[in-house]
Amino acid sequence: MSRRYRIKHITTYTYSDRVSSSYGRGFLAPRDMDGQHCTEKSVTVEPAPTDQSFGVDVYGNEDVYFHVTHDHEKLVVTADSLVEVYPRPVDETTSWPATAPWESARMALFDPTVTADSARASAVEFALDLPTPEITDEVRAYAAPSFRPGRPLADVIVDLTHRIFTDFRYLSGSTTVSTTVVDVLSARSGVCQDFARLAIACLRSHGLAARYVSGYLATEPPPGKERMIGVDATHAWAAVWMPNDRWLAFDPTNDQLVDERYATVAWGRDYADVPPLRGVIYTEAEESTISVSVDVAPQ
Repeated sequence: MSRRYRIKHITTYTYSDRVSSSYGRGFLAPRDMDGQHCTEKSVTVEPAPTDQSFGVDVYGNEDVYFHVTHDHEKLVVTADSLVEVYPRPVDETTSWPATAPWESARMALFDPTVTADSARASAVEFALDLPTPEITDEVRAYAAPSFRPGRPLADVIVDLTHRIFTDFRYLSGSTTVSTTVVDVLSARSGVCQDFARLAIACLRSHGLAARYVSGYLATEPPPGKERMIGVDATHAWAAVWMPNDRWLAFDPTNDQLVDERYATVAWGRDYADVPPLRGVIYTEAEESTISVSVDVAPQ
């Protein structure tokens, strides 16, 4: 059975002095894709922007751009979406190619005699290291136990997901967007984006294509408790390419494969490709604060 969610994402920036101009760009609306349909979407900015537009990036993600030219000491960006997410195929990990050896995915990705098509070609960039390299000896060493020769790809993913969940502690605020995978390996702690990036680096270290996925995860209240509005958060997970041009998505933060509780907003090679919001301001303010409220409400 499909699930529908009303997602409200409010980002508030508060500055210690007047801001004369703000430019912003971000990825806030769930995308239309196999297994998901976004029926309503809007992004409002206060103060009202002089210019606001929507576009699509190279990966098919919808982005929003705005320019506020009125003096302000507070900026509020509100994204409101209604999305329907459908169940994943029941045989997603028990049929080919998930049951094929993981080496076959690497061979299919780089050998055009195996799969010579545009989908394969577009997936190749997701196997390449980042401009600031993440594939290190430490990453290869951590990944190695999951990549036994001949092991089915699905088993590799399930094992790697579980190991990251077990070996690392979720610690809010322990990292920033500039924290490296090696830093996370050393600290043995992080947040969802760190665990996704670590999993991606492990897969790429073995020649597989993996992408970073941003979105939302519907959380259920404890038994007997009511849902608290605004306490959800943006989330991040990873996906690995398979030879039939399907992507197997998984969540190391929660030790599970992605299902209909997840609403996908955007994907790229790394977090830097798909941040919720990023911008430039013109001000003499020395301090600023940001607060984020996210509510993923079942409909």
